[in-house]
Amino acid sequence: MSAAIKFGSRLKELRIHLCQKCAHSQGVRDFIQQHYVTLKSNNPKFPILIRECSGVEAKLWARHELGKETSIPLKDLNASEVLAKIASVAK
Repeated sequence: MSAAIKFGSRLKELRIHLCQKCAHSQGVRDFIQQHYVTLKSNNPKFPILIRECSGVEAKLWARHELGKETSIPLKDLNASEVLAKIASVAK
């Protein structure tokens, strides 16, 4: 899967929470190294926030229009699975 995802107008913000050291966040760290730059290049004004905290569960938070938020666990996923979760939120 390619990181050539364009976010629609209904999606307002993405936040990715991960642990810097935990094994269950390894796929998220790999995603950031492999796909973040391309994803940000395709959506230059879109806020994609990366939040690292020791011991936190890897999770994707999406803020939609009217303030609605959804969260998707990213625990123990690989980089391409994390990208697929982001693509599903972007639809």
